[in-house]
Formats: sequence, structure tokens, C-alpha cells
Amino acid sequence: MSAGRVVTLGETMGLLAATTVGHLQHVSHMALGIGGAESNVAIALSRLGTPVSWIGRLGADSVGDRVVRELTAEGVDVHAVRDSGAPTGLMLKERLPGGAVKVWYYRAHGAGARLAPADVDDALVAGAGLLHVTGITPALGESAAATVFHAVDVARAAGVTVSVDVNHRSALWPPETAAPVLRDLVARADIVFAGDDEAALVLGREDAEHAEDPKELATALTGLGPASAVIKLGAEGALALVDGVFHQRAAVPVQAVDPVGAGDAFVGAYLSELMAGADVERCLETAVLAGALLCTVPGDWEGMPTRAVLDGWTGVTDVQR
Repeated sequence: MSAGRVVTLGETMGLLAATTVGHLQHVSHMALGIGGAESNVAIALSRLGTPVSWIGRLGADSVGDRVVRELTAEGVDVHAVRDSGAPTGLMLKERLPGGAVKVWYYRAHGAGARLAPADVDDALVAGAGLLHVTGITPALGESAAATVFHAVDVARAAGVTVSVDVNHRSALWPPETAAPVLRDLVARADIVFAGDDEAALVLGREDAEHAEDPKELATALTGLGPASAVIKLGAEGALALVDGVFHQRAAVPVQAVDPVGAGDAFVGAYLSELMAGADVERCLETAVLAGALLCTVPGDWEGMPTRAVLDGWTGVTDVQR
């Protein structure tokens, strides 16, 4: 255990991605991989040189074996309970005509939803430098939600920094159910990441007639408890409020191929710089670039950049010799 280590926990699933553009009823081939918000962040951290552990529950099946294999190969320290009573969840990625991406989930009775507080290595969490969780896991069910809050409570009691990415998934739970749980989770965090729509949801302002100023959203989020609030603004970049000071970074223009996982790349890169002692400007700069580069490669995490890729980025997209 190390004070420089990040610990994440959540559900990672098998991912079947269409290899061609078109509706699934017309697709003949799919590629098998893995995906999950928290493990995506773990991979991003590992590729940038930050020690990281992932805690989860997987089925005692070949898909679970694939998850362990991929994460271990990426340098992530895996702490996975293997559940013989439930399968590893699955998601299917559909590449729609026109460039949109649709993801279908088959996870309701999967092992990830059975994540339990006893699955958490309390000593690992208490000995970390930072715990990162998302609002996805609490949406999976009471046991999974209890696990997230247990881990957060262990971290807070040990003085470990807690990072929360709101990551609201409307397909998992409706706003009226999600909002109070997410608000409680954010209130226990030291750092919160959210899209502007997610921030509005947490703050109970999602029905506002006009979009709110990101600065106002960040200020209101810190009013719930976190010392830092980072608002992800997509094509408009990102904004952070840290110690009462605003910092803003424009987006990096790229030719997007697959946007899924961009937010995870952003969070992983931000946290990696933070763990290295970088200032907020550096954290934002790296996070925005990592999120952009992720979008240029098919897959949820395959395009997570390394330090060498980030340091070598020139913005030139033609052939380099």
C-alpha cells in the first residue's frame, strides 16, 4: 500500500462492439473487449504512471477472466471477487449511421450488481492516497450502493482524498431517484467531476428553463462539501473551481472516432497529475488533451494516452516521418 496509490471500485463488463457501421440487426461481426467507467479510469492512471488498484465483483466465467487479464496487462492491481452465482455483465456497442454510438447494457442480474461491502479491502482503501468512485455503481442496486458508501466512509475516516465522478446513467435510474443519492455522495467527496447537466441534476436544477453558468454550478457543488469541483463541458473544454479560484481550459480539436470513455480519460489524467503534485492548470491541460485523444481511437479505453503520447502531441494529424 502506498500514499501515492489510487483505488477505484465499480463494475467492469464484457464489451461486444460492432466492427462495422450499422444497426445491430444488420451487423455480422462483433469484437470482444471490456469496459467500465472505474476500470477505464484505472487504465488511464496506470498508463500515466500512477499506481492504481481496482476493486470489483466478476462472474466465475470466461468474460470475467478476460476482465482480469486485460486490467492486469494494463498494470492495474486487481482485487476481484469471483461470483459463481451470477455472470459478468455485458454491454453491446452499436455504431449507428451518421456517427452516433449506442450502448446496450445487460447487467441487471450480473455479478457487478452484487458488489458488497465485504468485497472491499478496507486496509487497501485506508492506505491509499485517493479513492475514486462514480455515480454508476450506486445505481446498480442497494448492495452496490452500500459498497460505495462503505468505501467512501473508510477513506474519509483514514484521511484519504475522495474523488467522485457523478456519471449519471438515466438508463439505470430516473433523475428523481438518482438525485438524492448522488447529492449525498458528492457531499462526502473532496473532488467532484460532473457534466453541466449532471451538476444541475445533483443540485436539483435540471428543470431550469435555461442552462446555468458553469461557474455557478461549480460554486454550488463546492457548497455541498467538496473543496474542488470540475465541470466537463465537452466541446467547450472544462472548468475547475479549486480553493475558491476558477480555472478554465478550451477543448483540443480532434477528429472523433468513438467518444465513449472520453470522460474517464479526462478524469484519469486529471487525477494522475494531481497525484504527481501538479497545479490545477496542468491537471486541466492534461485532462482535456487525454479526453480528446481517447476519442480518436475505437474502444472505451484502448486510446488512453501514455506520457510519451501526451508529451509528443503537436496537434499535427497528417503523416509524420
